[in-house]
Amino acid sequence: MYEGLAKKYGMSIAQAKANTENMVQMAKEAGLDYQMDTLILTNTFDAHRLTMFAKKHGKMHEITERILRAYFTESRHIGDHETLTELAGDVGLDREAVARMLASDEMADAVRGDEKAAKAYRVTGVPFYLINKKYALTGAQPTEVFVQALQKIIAEDEITVLNGQDGGFCDGDDCEIPKE
Repeated sequence: MYEGLAKKYGMSIAQAKANTENMVQMAKEAGLDYQMDTLILTNTFDAHRLTMFAKKHGKMHEITERILRAYFTESRHIGDHETLTELAGDVGLDREAVARMLASDEMADAVRGDEKAAKAYRVTGVPFYLINKKYALTGAQPTEVFVQALQKIIAEDEITVLNGQDGGFCDGDDCEIPKE
């Protein structure tokens, strides 16, 4: 894995190991148990297709969390259709429907669309956070960086902040701002 990261990002193997150790430590501080030494590098295109499929069924958050835990903590092969079908079942998706989707090219256009958008925003790695289709934060960042960035964005864009006390609310897709 370290050789692959070193080649991909143009760094030494020692730098790749150090960066990975830093990420593992940050994950640990967030309560996550990353097992990078046993991680299985793979093509994640089908995992992304499954995520898009899950979105159609209201389970995007659940499958995303399940795939990430399988990959980073359990060292599962998330490029394998059987593994993905099992993970989908774990979150309540219909295994047969998922198996049919994975055996087809269904959801491929949606993933390619996301790839195209990422390229337009010059995304080169993850995590990548895009706020208001205008501001970007790249890489794993401490909470303070997000707070500072959001404060700056709010100040610059004169954004209405919803705190739940004014009747406004947000869900996974958008926010509703009460009319005055």
